[in-house]
Amino acid sequence: MTAPAVRVDTTSASIVYIAIGSNLERPVQQVLQARDALAGLPETRLLGFSPLYRNPAVGPGQQPEYVNAVAAVRTRLAPHDLLDALQAIEANQGRVRGPVRGLPRTLDLDLLLYGDREINDQRLTVPHPRMQQRAFVLKPLLDIAPDLDVPGLGSVTTLLCAVSEASLERIDESEAVTASREHAR
Repeated sequence: MTAPAVRVDTTSASIVYIAIGSNLERPVQQVLQARDALAGLPETRLLGFSPLYRNPAVGPGQQPEYVNAVAAVRTRLAPHDLLDALQAIEANQGRVRGPVRGLPRTLDLDLLLYGDREINDQRLTVPHPRMQQRAFVLKPLLDIAPDLDVPGLGSVTTLLCAVSEASLERIDESEAVTASREHAR
């Protein structure tokens, strides 16, 4: 069976922001591995990567803390093809999707913004529908795109002012470097 063709926007590339999170199986390494996988996507170039943040899980029951970051990429992949690529990265890193949302996971990649497009269909909603409620998305997004305006919502700075950052802990660079070295082995 032949793999489906990947649609490429031949007119221009779009700047896309992707939230990255993990709370299972060495989360710092999972996030850094996801960063490397994003950099290896076809028709895509990694433009920026935020510092890592640790924060309490949002979801049912007692869960380990999450490690979160945001990546900026320039891509020619069409939005749904990019979504498929993100879900393939999640699966490659052990993500198992089930009927219950918010459970612990090895990796969660959320397509936050795709240029200035607004997309709302059964598979994809952009801007991400809950990003304005989540400091663990907004703070790393602000770190790499301080002047960014979110279509229909306003500036990242204004959005971050409306939520509490109290639960966010920036991960020391030495911890991330150590995890990165372990990931490279």
